[in-house]
Amino acid sequence: MTIRAVVWGENIHERTNEVVAGIYPEGMHTTIAKALSADKAIAASTATLEQPEHGLPDSRLAETDVLVWWGHKDHGAVADDVVERVARRVWEGMGLIVLHSGHFSKIFKRLMGTPCTLKWREAGERERLWVTSPNHPIAEGIGEFFELENEEMYGEQFAVPEPLETVFISWFQGGEVFRSGLTYRRGAGNVFYFRPGHETYPTYHDATVHKVLRNAVKWAHNPQGKAKILDAPNVSVEKALEPIEERGPKLHAHGEAGFR
Repeated sequence: MTIRAVVWGENIHERTNEVVAGIYPEGMHTTIAKALSADKAIAASTATLEQPEHGLPDSRLAETDVLVWWGHKDHGAVADDVVERVARRVWEGMGLIVLHSGHFSKIFKRLMGTPCTLKWREAGERERLWVTSPNHPIAEGIGEFFELENEEMYGEQFAVPEPLETVFISWFQGGEVFRSGLTYRRGAGNVFYFRPGHETYPTYHDATVHKVLRNAVKWAHNPQGKAKILDAPNVSVEKALEPIEERGPKLHAHGEAGFR
């Protein structure tokens, strides 16, 4: 089965900043999508902020197995109704990979339920990413560590919930460390946060980063299909598994939907 991935990009810096445009003339989203599609098991397309419904109408999300998210400059411009429909699809089983500054995206904060704050410094430091969970599928074929010569520093404390697993920890030249590869489960959906990807550096041209992203898409994919976890049925007395007698007052009539 081919995994249907959509790479969502804010696509602002690529159009307004000469440095970023020089590194990613087709946009970071296109660069990432091409790297994913180099694996025959993945078919990747793109969506951007400026498109109608940010390129993510219900019909497209329904056909998306894994969504990859990169945003930075204008998280607030993402419509709340789009955020909610993405969250709903994650709960139903769609995978989500959040990259770099996407830690402040509405969708990541919505799913984490925390501020997702951190320390940062933009100085082009060397980043060494240590593999802390070598048997995890996302780390397959990576080795003990890999390095990026120039990156933005992110430092602890990273205000996110305790992850299921920490796959990578980063060290920076300035001395800070950061949990840079974290996995979560939200509803039936697998979520992976991956730290590298500052737009003024060629991170998404790096072959090892490509491998991590392809591994992550395969890990995040839930082949079981759409989970029915959003229903909240009112189960009548007559449908109880064991015979029971209805006792005491109640708010809802038989079969009536509950309050939300």
